[in-house]
Amino acid sequence: MKVAFASTDKVHIDEHFGRAEEFYIWNIGPEEAEFTGVIQVTEEGGDAADRIEARGAALDECALVYVGEIGGPAAARLVAKKIHPLKSKTKEPITEVVEKLQEVLKGTPPPWLRKAMLKGTH
Repeated sequence: MKVAFASTDKVHIDEHFGRAEEFYIWNIGPEEAEFTGVIQVTEEGGDAADRIEARGAALDECALVYVGEIGGPAAARLVAKKIHPLKSKTKEPITEVVEKLQEVLKGTPPPWLRKAMLKGTH
């Protein structure tokens, strides 16, 4: 499953979704995880709705996106695209979150995560 991380330093989840210019993409499964690249979001003008839409379109293949902060309207638009936003309250290192997510995937993931894992398989 593809997971995006919003970061200002490539290490910690610390960027607001609406301000993020880069998302770091990982392909994560229960047994292995790999960094697969960076999605850059460029915006020429536009309002907040345009910025949200541009980011949602860029992250279309991702099942989860971890952010430092995200507004309610942006979160709702992502959920409508079947992308689950998750806030990191403590600016966690991306690698630690990847490891925790793998542990959850090895066990019995909660229903919302099982559903997210199916994204892109149909």
